[in-house]
Amino acid sequence: MARTTVRVLSLIAAAAVAATVTACSPPASDSAAASTPAGSATSVADLGGMDALVTAAKAEGKLNVIALPPDWTNYAEVISTFESTYGITVSSAQPDASSADEITAAKQLAGQDTAPDVFDLSQSVTVANTDMFAPYKVATIGDVPDGLKDPNGKWTNDYGGYMSIGYDSATVPAPTTVADLMKPEYKGKVALNGDPTQAGAAFNGVMMASLASGGSADDVSPGVDFFSKLNKAGNFLPLDPTPATIESGQTPVVIDWDYLNAAESTKTGGLASWKVVVPKGAVVGGYYAQAINAQAPHPAAARLWQEFLYSDVGQNLWLKGGARPVRADAMITSGTIDKGLLAKLPAVSGTPVFLTPAQTDAAAATLNSTWAKAIA
Repeated sequence: MARTTVRVLSLIAAAAVAATVTACSPPASDSAAASTPAGSATSVADLGGMDALVTAAKAEGKLNVIALPPDWTNYAEVISTFESTYGITVSSAQPDASSADEITAAKQLAGQDTAPDVFDLSQSVTVANTDMFAPYKVATIGDVPDGLKDPNGKWTNDYGGYMSIGYDSATVPAPTTVADLMKPEYKGKVALNGDPTQAGAAFNGVMMASLASGGSADDVSPGVDFFSKLNKAGNFLPLDPTPATIESGQTPVVIDWDYLNAAESTKTGGLASWKVVVPKGAVVGGYYAQAINAQAPHPAAARLWQEFLYSDVGQNLWLKGGARPVRADAMITSGTIDKGLLAKLPAVSGTPVFLTPAQTDAAAATLNSTWAKAIA
């Protein structure tokens, strides 16, 4: 990521800020005719203002998204709200796909009406594929810290969280550190959300284990070694966790983002005994990123989607899903963030570590060359 190695999300202390939710759409400009075709517009001003962008997007009538599970950061409501607000149909493909799958789909479907218009990507996949993105800066871009966006508008971080350990307190003891997972009580019970060479959550899960094992943001290899030992001990469960596997007891311990783990106890059929801990000494923070497909078949709708996601409405919808929206600091200051939702976020103790682009690339290279052998 293009940011300093360590950054503290100020959301941790934000619950003390008095705030009234006044969710709003992106600021509207005049409705003059667009001066730039949607596919090359780098801002709403290029299209003549918000009214003109809405008109152009409605004329397209459709938006293609990919890899957005309905229960991931409240995307079901995010999508339905966008559809009802603008009268645009959202086609959601491969909801359980990985970030890497998104890029593959865009390449395979290039030039077709079914190609994804937009991406929601892990940071490692984002920085490796910037040549596929169309530059665009939303109206609220000034609220996004410089380290959390590409200076040319190729991508912008959207929501984030911290790596955590989710566990069924009715069947396993409460872990407080990553090292606890090596204990016999966790035999055959510890799952990682995805393949770390492809999925952002799993990638950062290995980094969390690295920090807990004496590694650093510059060296993920201790994390790989930890999972190798966890696997040899019989504690690592090579099964991608899902709500169904959690509810059935197949995956009673899951390493995942805190907002995803926290959601398990509140879903229909979820576990009331499901608890979440962000382990001390291994606090890894991370953001996902939004980007527009440079070959988007619905370029106006793609840009309107971005404006919606970075509006107060979109940001609060992600917060409702347990994620920390990237504009949170500015929204706290302006009083537009939902204070009640903010107060429900899992507690975090310690200084979070965020990877720089160079650290992300180095860790990805290490994982690509060592992961498969480590857990064989």
